[in-house]
Amino acid sequence: MPVLDITGYAEDFNAYPYEYYKQMREAGPVHRVRDAHGEEIWLVVGYEEARQALAHPALGKNWRVHERYVDITASEVNQNMLEMDPPDHTRLRRLVAREFTSRRIEALRPRVQQVTDELLDAMAAQPERRADLVDAFAFPLPMTVICELLGVPDLDREPFRIMSNELLAPSSPEAELKANQDMAVYMAGLIERKRAAGGDDLLSALIRTTDEDGDRLGPEELIGMAFLLLVAGHETTVNLIGNGVRALLAHPDQLAALRADFDGLLDGAVEEMLRYDGPVENATFRFAHEDVELGGVTIAKGDPVLVSLAGSSHDPERYPEPTSFDIRRAPQGHLAFGHGIHFCIGAPLARMEARIAVRALLERFPDLAQASDGAPYEWITASLIRGVKRLPVRW
Repeated sequence: MPVLDITGYAEDFNAYPYEYYKQMREAGPVHRVRDAHGEEIWLVVGYEEARQALAHPALGKNWRVHERYVDITASEVNQNMLEMDPPDHTRLRRLVAREFTSRRIEALRPRVQQVTDELLDAMAAQPERRADLVDAFAFPLPMTVICELLGVPDLDREPFRIMSNELLAPSSPEAELKANQDMAVYMAGLIERKRAAGGDDLLSALIRTTDEDGDRLGPEELIGMAFLLLVAGHETTVNLIGNGVRALLAHPDQLAALRADFDGLLDGAVEEMLRYDGPVENATFRFAHEDVELGGVTIAKGDPVLVSLAGSSHDPERYPEPTSFDIRRAPQGHLAFGHGIHFCIGAPLARMEARIAVRALLERFPDLAQASDGAPYEWITASLIRGVKRLPVRW
């Protein structure tokens, strides 16, 4: 099978990748491609094939078992559920699920509303009636919520944001390795402070929790879990809010319909935001633990596989007129939160935050509009996260 060199795609790929995914999908649902680092990987762009790949037991997450990665040293940060297979994944997920309950998430609702209102108050006080929505709202809301949920409201957010951005969109392999090491040290210190202070928060509960058989999270596993919850718990929701508002502002008819019927259309609007231009462009890598047949091709043992959530969400075989943003669509079954055993454990929290944020923002600013003045957006250049670095708005 020929290798498709996607590094030569036009510069507007970040701005609108869906046309390129369409071209690939028309040639087949699974492709051998060469990524920006010159590595040959498999890219899945068809919806049914993506769903199969996300839940396929032979496409695992534990990269350590493959010979091609023996020279890579894992840090404590890598001891998280997203980089493990059963039975290790099963054990960690069970321990976290004991504390990351729907009751704990639902109890956050008043606080999410309060933080939302405070951030909108600060925006409304701006005399120029303009703001960068990412910096003023989309970032601080989920960051505040996840920090308070975990019990780290004093998190030094600027250094954390720099490390997080370097891990998600590395500027170089060396910078990524340093950020990984720095994050492990940072998380270890954070956990030690929490262990000494105690509390009723999620991180304290994870430190204390034990299973029926006495099993508990080890020191490295706690570091990996804290990293996963903090990074995944804010970064994806930042871009869900940012991408969702951007889609609404670009489709005035949909925005008007939502304003006229928040109660009836809000939940569906958030699901369509997730499908139409979701915050996670590609799922984290999977690795073939044995030869796998998928979409008419054979993926050899050891090969890395990237599942395009963005590509699959625009598959016309699953979604008629996929490039249309339609908040009345029934997008059930979208893969924005993944599928299978690695389905996002924080999906209920992300949905709640997005619903509260979008409604409150649109109610507070009835004439909200883009303020980019025609300037092109600066996109996050990462295979994992999709979103813009800034979203200028006015009211």
